[in-house]
Amino acid sequence: MVARVFLVDDHEVVRVGVRELLNSADDLEVVGEAGSVAEALARVPDSGADVAVLDVRLPDGNGIELCRELRSQLPDLKCLMLTSFTDDEALFDAIMAGASGFVLKRILGTDLQTAVRTVAAGESLLDARSTAALLNRIRREREQGDPVRMLTDQERAVLDYIGEGLTNRQIAEKMFLAEKTVKNYVSHLLAKLGLERRTQAAVLATQLRKPTPPSEG
Repeated sequence: MVARVFLVDDHEVVRVGVRELLNSADDLEVVGEAGSVAEALARVPDSGADVAVLDVRLPDGNGIELCRELRSQLPDLKCLMLTSFTDDEALFDAIMAGASGFVLKRILGTDLQTAVRTVAAGESLLDARSTAALLNRIRREREQGDPVRMLTDQERAVLDYIGEGLTNRQIAEKMFLAEKTVKNYVSHLLAKLGLERRTQAAVLATQLRKPTPPSEG
């Protein structure tokens, strides 16, 4: 099965290089390109792409917000962030925007091919450093205060049940509520937490249940 890829980078030389690299693989095909957020929003939806490779820095915005917008329109689209900079904040924002991976432009060509295959298969692509940075960010926020403190008691209960893997219908049965009411709670808590997907809420709920390990020193 061939994975269809859309490239978004404002540097034509980079796009040409990445296009040739990906097209050289029998199971990868570049189906479109854009050099800005506006172009990407106009072209990606009709491209049939399975994966969007997005530059983090673009002339009319950034790849992280582009990722968030594209995934809201195309939930099955996988996004792989490509950047020249190592930035833990950008990493965290990209993952919370729904990106499946975050790689540096100095990555080896064969490794980039592998990265695209990995996210196309629905897997997450985070190396050990990236994972550590993400967990450290969550840990810091937990130390500074409860990240879900703005939720109501009902919303917090729904979040806990999401973390347990329950569906809206199952949550409604446990809380003696209408399924539509639970759906509204889910929408509200995602908005308050700045999340786009239910799976992100499940990850957050799981992290909140884990005890914070003692710091080394």
